[in-house]
Amino acid sequence: MDGRIVAMAPDRGANLRINGAVYRALDRAVTEVVPPCQALPDDATAERVKAIDEPDALVNRGSPMADDDIAAPNPVLVVDVLSPGAASTDTGGKLAGYCNVPSISHHLIFHPIRRVVTHHRRAATGIETRIVFEGPIVLAPPGLTITLETIYGAATAM
Repeated sequence: MDGRIVAMAPDRGANLRINGAVYRALDRAVTEVVPPCQALPDDATAERVKAIDEPDALVNRGSPMADDDIAAPNPVLVVDVLSPGAASTDTGGKLAGYCNVPSISHHLIFHPIRRVVTHHRRAATGIETRIVFEGPIVLAPPGLTITLETIYGAATAM
């Protein structure tokens, strides 16, 4: 975090299920987007000034991430799934950092138990935030739509 190595606790079962469900939903959704996008799972990185963060999933727009790269060249969406050890980081420093990356249009923060998503979206006047309890989340750009029912339904079916 901010150029420092930070110890992270292992993810719990609920986090792992939501991480997987989010990645699968994004991977399905990007197949119909123009320009092409690439969904990347946990461990893909998003660079920002003086730091590299690892969201739980991201969507890269345009040229795919090269085989030897560790950071997505043009992340348009980053996703974090809250965990007890990282909640303050995900909703504080990482959020502020992502807001300073011009290519990132959306930051989704999933709560693994409460079935709620905080959607931060870049707008002309700054960052708009909405809390989503049900229904679709429209992510334009890049032109994706995902639903909470799909994410949380897939996670509970695992």
